[in-house]
Amino acid sequence: MVERVLLASPRGYCAGVERAVETVEKALEHYGAPVYVRKQIVHNIHVVRDLEARGAIFVDEETEVPSGATIVYSAHGVSPTVHANSAQLGHDVIDATCPLVTKVHVQARRYAEDGYTVILIGHAGHEEVVGTMGEAPDATVLVQDVAEAEALDLPSDARVAYITQTTLSVDETSEIIAVLRRRFPNVHAPRKEDICYATSNRQWAVKEMLAEIDLLLVLGSRNSSNSNRLVDVARAAGVAGHLIDDETEIDERWLEGVHTVGISSGASAPERLVTRLCDWFRARGVERIEPFQMTTEDVTFKLPVELRRELALADSQRD
Repeated sequence: MVERVLLASPRGYCAGVERAVETVEKALEHYGAPVYVRKQIVHNIHVVRDLEARGAIFVDEETEVPSGATIVYSAHGVSPTVHANSAQLGHDVIDATCPLVTKVHVQARRYAEDGYTVILIGHAGHEEVVGTMGEAPDATVLVQDVAEAEALDLPSDARVAYITQTTLSVDETSEIIAVLRRRFPNVHAPRKEDICYATSNRQWAVKEMLAEIDLLLVLGSRNSSNSNRLVDVARAAGVAGHLIDDETEIDERWLEGVHTVGISSGASAPERLVTRLCDWFRARGVERIEPFQMTTEDVTFKLPVELRRELALADSQRD
């Protein structure tokens, strides 16, 4: 019988997700439905369904959006080709790319322009990786793990720089970087770690909690990279971990012999899902539901400039 539930902190929404979701909400308020969104605005099915109910239309490609319509680019970023297609179609573009992802895009372009081979550490097919590689496709090589880093076929004296996807495992990425530094001693590195503060903080919070728990439940959707990494952190330490979209996906067999459950949530999972999960445990007699090492984050990002201009103009006209 579960006796205690511990809530990791920090967890849930990061500043980039807050910004992206608010962007779609305010665009719907300002323009009215429909507002088109390229890909999922963030990787969480609950968020997507909620915005769809308000009038957002999610599409796979910008070319599916009617000429002249309003389109929001997701938090994961897009390649220059997407911008070019939208320009041709006369879209009213609102770019909700997370500023931390934009920073990686800028690095990719600068390294390529300076003649470097750009090694991108990330996961093939992830939207963020697709967008980043699109910045300098001829100069960028994707590396997904240590084995691929070892197998890189580049001259030892090649001008090499690396960048990373923002939602990776801190530990696994460090291992890959160690291989790159050994193989290419002069490899050029970003001034500051590309893995975003929220991804790092949520992994740290889970690690701190592992000694206290028998099972970790992570709220997040299957396509959420940072949510999957939280489960990986637990399993790497020998603690059972499961990724769930919400409490309805719990298999009660997971709880056999479990006394303390840890709960965390990915950076795109709304806090209401944590509340629902806690209520699920309360309904089964668990009274001890406690925060674990409360830590707060104070990072905020302004809304996309295109939207801020529109809202400011509307305010001035009302005045």
